[in-house]
Amino acid sequence: MGFYWVKTNSFIKKVFSKYCWDIPNNEKKIYLTFDDGPTPEITDWVLSELKKFDAKATFFCIGKNIKANLALFEKLITDGHSIGNHTMNHVNGWKIHTNDYIENVKNCAEVLDEQEKAPRRLLFRPPYGKIKKAQSKVLRKLGYKIVMWDVLSADFDQSITPEKCLENVTKNVKSGSVIVFHDSIKASPNLRFALPRTLHFLKENGYKFDIIH
Repeated sequence: MGFYWVKTNSFIKKVFSKYCWDIPNNEKKIYLTFDDGPTPEITDWVLSELKKFDAKATFFCIGKNIKANLALFEKLITDGHSIGNHTMNHVNGWKIHTNDYIENVKNCAEVLDEQEKAPRRLLFRPPYGKIKKAQSKVLRKLGYKIVMWDVLSADFDQSITPEKCLENVTKNVKSGSVIVFHDSIKASPNLRFALPRTLHFLKENGYKFDIIH
């Protein structure tokens, strides 16, 4: 597993200040986000857990997964969650030409636009958090808000324990934190342990759940 920050370094936030890393507020609002879905069974389970705590979240969806799971995608919307673009095929911006990258994002946008119930929010999260300056510039000109994160659960990291995944969130969350989980098969073992306990911790400690606009 490559290097990653569980808590995003403040220097990085300053250098890349045009990206959304957190959403400061005085109301103890936090922003749960889920990447890579919708995924059968896993996304359904996530929605069920969120409902138990009356929690709303923002789902950054992959275009091909939306097309393959339209009913599940519609459930995200009817449950009142926010939707973001996560490219059509989960492409790494550092490994693809800018024109091809933008085309991939647009392909995902077309899939989103085909769903009548989908809210028109121009939210984008680059897969792996990897995006070139030129790619970012084009997307921001198109009106996209590029959403990164303040706290990474690292549920995707199969070398860490589920307990460590939970701790990554509970030890680093603060008012305004954008928190990342993954509704994916790979992350599922850590997610199934950490998410219910994270939701309970946040509720018990007076945090409020909000969506990204």
